Amino acid sequence: MLVFIICHLSIDDYGKISDSAGYVNCHVESRRIIGGVPRLLFFSRCVGNIAGMNSENELSPTMRGYLAEIYRLQENADPDEPYVSTSALADVLFVSPPAVNRMVGKLKEMGYLHHEPYQGISLTQAGNNEALLELRRHRIIEAFLVTVMNFGWHEVHHEAHLMSSGTSEILLQRMLEMAGQPTTCPHGEPIPDANGVLPKIHDERLNKADIGQDLQITRVTTREPDRLEYLEALGLTPGRKIHLLHKAPFNGPLQLKIGDEFRIIGDNLAHLIRVTPAENQ
Repeated sequence: MLVFIICHLSIDDYGKISDSAGYVNCHVESRRIIGGVPRLLFFSRCVGNIAGMNSENELSPTMRGYLAEIYRLQENADPDEPYVSTSALADVLFVSPPAVNRMVGKLKEMGYLHHEPYQGISLTQAGNNEALLELRRHRIIEAFLVTVMNFGWHEVHHEAHLMSSGTSEILLQRMLEMAGQPTTCPHGEPIPDANGVLPKIHDERLNKADIGQDLQITRVTTREPDRLEYLEALGLTPGRKIHLLHKAPFNGPLQLKIGDEFRIIGDNLAHLIRVTPAENQ
């Protein structure tokens, strides 16, 4: 259902935006307009508030965000773990377990989730399709923010989440063009096409790779800003070539060579890095 609202917008001296109908209520972080870009950010956030007014049978931006995050958790889980726990979902979304349970119940009723008691949740085909379309929006916006707006890769996940609800397919296509038609997000994750088709990446976790291999980093699966900043400082970013020198037993640290430099990282950090043999690139 589309809702068209005609109202008069006004801005006060403190950057507060309001309208005559009471539908738009947000704040401008900067009143300066440089090249139209801050206006783009402001517009998308205002529209996000309006987009939240949906019927009971329509997916809200929050619901689409849940589906996308469930997809990411499923994709990054071990093959023998087909379900996502509600506690893991609560952790990555920074919401309470009761709130997650309520949303999971709603999405299950709408046909987007399977929920197996004491096991967890998984996406239905309909949920998978919606998740991929949301991931497309999210990853294109991330690429735009890094390439055009000069954000760091550790900053864009949250910003893309805020902007996604107010970004149309037309605007998304323009962002894609301005970013140089990227095929992956800044973290190396592939961008689904307009139909939600996702290219396959045949890679593995760095901590599962064989010792002595020349490898190339394909993607990084964490979105935690501190970890991303640390990985960047170590030079462990998508596209970099590395050599795996040694892995200590019992999930011990890994020794890597990056160019002429040596690095040692923990198994838990290597678990977040995906690689392929360098000769396949």
